Amino acid sequence: MADKETLRAMTRSFYDAQKMRIMAGNRLAANVRVRLGQDPGKKNDTMDAEAKKLLDQLVAEYGSIADGITARTMRGRIKEFETQKGILADIFEYELTGHYLRLVDNEEEIGKALKQLVETFPIWGGFLKDAKGCGFTMAAVIISELDPYKARHVSSFWKYAGLDVAGDGQGRSKRAAHLVEVSYQAKDGTQKSKQSITYNPFLKTKVMGVLAPSFLRTNSPYRLIYDGYKHRLDCHPAHKDKAKGHKHNMALRYMTKCFLRDLWLAWREIEGLPITPDYAESKLGMKHGA
Repeated sequence: MADKETLRAMTRSFYDAQKMRIMAGNRLAANVRVRLGQDPGKKNDTMDAEAKKLLDQLVAEYGSIADGITARTMRGRIKEFETQKGILADIFEYELTGHYLRLVDNEEEIGKALKQLVETFPIWGGFLKDAKGCGFTMAAVIISELDPYKARHVSSFWKYAGLDVAGDGQGRSKRAAHLVEVSYQAKDGTQKSKQSITYNPFLKTKVMGVLAPSFLRTNSPYRLIYDGYKHRLDCHPAHKDKAKGHKHNMALRYMTKCFLRDLWLAWREIEGLPITPDYAESKLGMKHGA
């Protein structure tokens, strides 16, 4: 079985490769957009539908042109390219498309290795594999960022993922009121303090921005938890003035906490660690589970 540090390095490398591929694809698609007379000022942090369509065209054309571009010198290749007809306008755009495709291949290769690595961890086969909506890349994030040995209670998972409630009763965030003072050693060896967040931002981004929407999109059993909690918020007078988006985020957060609770229970059991009930069960006498 691979160690968690190796998995963590591989996971971060996969997402770095994914980010580079998306950036290169967006730049390539934006270049074509501008050439076709579209607004160059539009910002795209993710691959939108129009960009994907353009890239599909570019990739298909790249494959057919590749066999025809035979000249070894750049001047000769430019001359040969002038005889081509299609969305690819010049040899440099052609080379950019090739660069994008190499990034795609690189991401896929890292993904294959990452999947093999994830499968060596017992929690994959014991829980995550059967969690509908949680693929191997998300499993890699969870396994590499969370540690059941350090989390004596499920609330430790919630806090580390930024899903706990701050002192003001609001969901944890980067707001100034939610920061805490932490000590650190400066370069000169002296101890200093600074205001810092209390959670892992990478983990929170993935579980709330990727995993939670995936549960909804795939109609995972956790979707029932979301729907039930959302209905309670819609019907409760204390939440009547909250915006739809606010209640949606609250339901996502609750659903994700339920998933992390089930994960914690399964993981601690697999590792032979003691299990304690959460606050709702131990203090309020509630019973719940997905």
